[in-house]
Amino acid sequence: MLSTLRSARRRAPRRTPRPLALVALAAAAATVLSACGSSSDSGATAAGTSGGSGSSAALRLGYFPNVTHAGAVLGVKDGTFQQALGSTKLETTTFNAGPAATEALLSGSIDATFIGPNPAINAFAKSGGEAIRIIAGTTADGAAFVVKPEINSAADLKGKTLASPQLGGTQDVALRKWLLDNGLKTQTTGGSDVDIVNQENAQTLDLFKSGQIDGAWLPEPWASRLVLDAGGKVLVDEKTLWPNEQFLTTHLIVSTSYLKDHPEQVQALLKGLVTETQKIESDPATAQTELNAAIGELTGKPLSDAVIQRSFTEIQPTWDPLAATLPTIADDGVTAGTLTSKPDLKGIYDLTLLNKVLADAGQPQVSDGGLGQGS
Repeated sequence: MLSTLRSARRRAPRRTPRPLALVALAAAAATVLSACGSSSDSGATAAGTSGGSGSSAALRLGYFPNVTHAGAVLGVKDGTFQQALGSTKLETTTFNAGPAATEALLSGSIDATFIGPNPAINAFAKSGGEAIRIIAGTTADGAAFVVKPEINSAADLKGKTLASPQLGGTQDVALRKWLLDNGLKTQTTGGSDVDIVNQENAQTLDLFKSGQIDGAWLPEPWASRLVLDAGGKVLVDEKTLWPNEQFLTTHLIVSTSYLKDHPEQVQALLKGLVTETQKIESDPATAQTELNAAIGELTGKPLSDAVIQRSFTEIQPTWDPLAATLPTIADDGVTAGTLTSKPDLKGIYDLTLLNKVLADAGQPQVSDGGLGQGS
């Protein structure tokens, strides 16, 4: 599953930016050292509304208009998810970053969401292991730390201002952890060697172009946009920090109440995800073109050919949640200061329905790494 795209890897309305000092102050003030990472304004754009929470007539789904959510973006756009769901209406909401999506799920505004691992861990911990389950993977890889051309090492970052999509999000944790590993402290790790502002990705691009920030740790396509549209360079390709150059960027989580009450709808969504992932693998060129068109509809403008080509080769669509990596990701959250202690992750996965879908499709089962329900 992960090998097909790896072999092809090297082929061929916004918010008004706030003054950086206020953004940094807000980020520091928002850092509540609890098991749940803090979140800022949701930045969500509703694409539909629903009846009561868990309504059997609808499945309310969150996702991001990012290349790292390719399976979700395409599954919604081309109707694969709706076709799999049949008479259950698919209603969607888009988000800028994970903490906002988990906030919506925990409040009952959505039933399921594609999301990065750190916010999912935070939501699981905040609810005492009750509120959410990870039910599938979606994308591996596809994130990088992009900086100004004159920055060549961690030592050059002292006193600089950097950005990430949202406090406690997956790229935010990766950035804070890497900085600390390289001797630089931030607001959440007990120092101020480097300031980190948390903001929407489009705002980060604008501020990077104007010279108001010096770098950002971002998912695709935003990492590629900083490189190709704003003249940045990659200081850290995140995959180089992981064994086998594989790390989880996006997976699918669902509220436990919806999973319990409507397993048929959840299984149908998973069938749609497996189908869409196979489509991407079988024809990546077409998937790339269609993904760019869909992102253009969601954001108001498609990516340039160079950006979509570069960013698409950086990701690996997969339904495997790479469960063995989750304990390390949780450890990184503690190191980054967005978790006070490592939560007990036992029970965070429920891959029963995914493995049933895979068995029906003649595909190998995936592992929950001993962290599943009943493991």
